Amino acid sequence: MKREDEISRVTLVGSIVNLLLVGLKAFAGVAGHSAAMISDAVHSLSDFITDIVVLVFVRVSARPQDEDHDYGHGKYETIATLFIGLALAAAAVGIVVSGAKKMALWLQGEDLPSPGMIALWAALISIAVKELLYQYTRIKGKRLDSPALEANAWHHRSDALSSVGAVIGIGGSILLGNRWTVLDPLASIVVGAMLIKVAWDLLGPSFGELTESSLPISTENEMLEIIRGIDGVEDPHNLRTRRVGNRIAAEVHIRLDGSLSLADAHEKASEVERLLKERFGPQSHIIVHMEPHKQK
Repeated sequence: MKREDEISRVTLVGSIVNLLLVGLKAFAGVAGHSAAMISDAVHSLSDFITDIVVLVFVRVSARPQDEDHDYGHGKYETIATLFIGLALAAAAVGIVVSGAKKMALWLQGEDLPSPGMIALWAALISIAVKELLYQYTRIKGKRLDSPALEANAWHHRSDALSSVGAVIGIGGSILLGNRWTVLDPLASIVVGAMLIKVAWDLLGPSFGELTESSLPISTENEMLEIIRGIDGVEDPHNLRTRRVGNRIAAEVHIRLDGSLSLADAHEKASEVERLLKERFGPQSHIIVHMEPHKQK
């Protein structure tokens, strides 16, 4: 199965689950008079929307290079990751703001409504389902080297964490009485803060790639060591690197014996390219510039 087909299948599973959870949570929130569960339903709806984004963008990113995209379409997957991070950040801020408003009402002496058991059961089901979905998507994302899938996995985890907050608030209200309904907004603020941190971790690499940040220094050093290990190739320098979706692009200058024939020099450059592609993937974009040894 092609990489993009497998990514699409994983995402489609998640989107179906998310759509079912949206219906379950919305019903439980209305029937159980739980504002926390209704907010959780909105969060699941954001998950469903990001699933659609991944399905569309991963298909586009898999297209080969063409006249308008010499390096392929890999950055469309980065854009998808960016969108997911922004959606997660927006959902997290919404959770914090909503929780803060409820806290303010409680501090002013207003009684917050106590939810019903149906909302608690819906939250518990959501935690179990979304955690399983997170593990499944994360494992697939790492195996397929898909930043978009890994980002989407964290969106599944964020929904599970959101439901944990709902369980604490709903369960506390049911078990401890109306005096403790404040646990709901308090838990949502804590969960929202955690989600903001996750969103930041997703957005940082996406912004870095879109602004042409270099690969980590450890990766660049590994490239240089691979090149230095080739017999007859010396002084690799002017290394420039970047990431294009799930692929890397690198340019490097090497020094060769000036008396080599063009065919032999080309063979050395091809060996550099071959070894780097063996290590970093056959779809890597590698450009090697050849220079003669400096005259002593």
